[in-house]
Amino acid sequence: MKKLLFVCLLAAGVLCAAQAEERDGWESLFNGRNLKGWTKLGGKAKFKVEDGAIVGICTKGTASTFLATEKNYGDFILEMEYKVDENVNSGVQFRSHSLADYKDGRVHGYQFEIDPASPAGNCGVFDEERRGWLYSLETEPEAQKAFRHGEWNKLRIEAVGTSMRVWVNGIPTAEFVDDLDSDGFIALQVHEIGDSDELAGRTVRWRNIRIKTGDLTSDLTPASDAIAERNHIANSISPREAAEGWRLLFNGRNLDGWKSLSGRDMSKGWAAENGELVIHAKSGAGDIVTDQMYGSFELKVDFRITKGANGGIKYFINSNGSVGCEFQILDDDNHPDAKMGFNGNRRLGSLYDLIPGAGWQYVDKYGWNTARIVVRGDKVEHWINGHKIVEYERGNMMWDTIVSHSKFARVKGFAADKMGHILLQDHNDEVHYRNLKIRVLD
Repeated sequence: MKKLLFVCLLAAGVLCAAQAEERDGWESLFNGRNLKGWTKLGGKAKFKVEDGAIVGICTKGTASTFLATEKNYGDFILEMEYKVDENVNSGVQFRSHSLADYKDGRVHGYQFEIDPASPAGNCGVFDEERRGWLYSLETEPEAQKAFRHGEWNKLRIEAVGTSMRVWVNGIPTAEFVDDLDSDGFIALQVHEIGDSDELAGRTVRWRNIRIKTGDLTSDLTPASDAIAERNHIANSISPREAAEGWRLLFNGRNLDGWKSLSGRDMSKGWAAENGELVIHAKSGAGDIVTDQMYGSFELKVDFRITKGANGGIKYFINSNGSVGCEFQILDDDNHPDAKMGFNGNRRLGSLYDLIPGAGWQYVDKYGWNTARIVVRGDKVEHWINGHKIVEYERGNMMWDTIVSHSKFARVKGFAADKMGHILLQDHNDEVHYRNLKIRVLD
């Protein structure tokens, strides 16, 4: 009798909550009793309803399994609570798809990552079965603290146009811009576990799942700079980037804003192709530089090398022609320059021939990588894929000593100019660039 009374009270509570949500424009995606409105995709892991929650059960010998909404959603605010057993990998798909002509129906799309064993991945966003990480938490230590082990966690996702933002327990954990998917289903994932006896039977639970799709403006969370934004739309500046002072150095269509350093015809080797700035091998086109000069700045450049390629991003290019500080771009495994110099100071990411940087540890060898150069007066940093690999200061005794032991020892006033052009090097090898962005720093 007591159990029956509890069930009746629970049902009444769910009904009242649903009616209140409808008045506020919210819709419950889970009625608390059964899986009506949801369909299973992918593998054969089990889902059930227990104590007002959807329970996903880790199952041996099956592929990742998804419980997906029967409806698609475009712009929305999605909220839910979730609780996961330790070492269980799971996720929440949004704007996702299962199409017969894409990997035989494999679920793909944006996934909020649930992985308590991975501080850098947990609570980030992964592009399931496509591009991989869109937002990891490697450089966001405060976001890594959002998840509460062994407790119910509250998830909020705001997807409006190309903007996606995520919070866990009120703490922002991901913010990115992307235009690959404008709508799709929402799905709850039970990740495959292979033949693991340890994980078999462990669970992930979701409850209080609700969504709002209309009149979103008044409910959107105010903008914040608590975490960085990642822009995945090629050669574009988002509203937040514009407010932060970023601008494009390459528009994706032509070479406007660049000029030949030597006066050669740069169109013989440099080209805008498929949204990429490409230098073709053995073209003899020579180096190109920005029309403008920069002093203190932050520069971000995506690059992709080809096998055996050598290239570089130089800065402080002014009175000494093409001689300046260089962020080395190199195939360390297949170009002889990697073994020259001293202590690896000609390898990928290094301040060329001056200070070694262990960039090779953090790169996708022939995939896309992001170089970042930060200059504040005489203080300079090299970053690659979110990792700082070089830090130095010009104009002091240490700098003079480093330069005196390099190939630039006899270059008068090496890298001494306070302002200079940004240069992309033609080293007779094919290198691809995109998303070249710069902002001036105070």
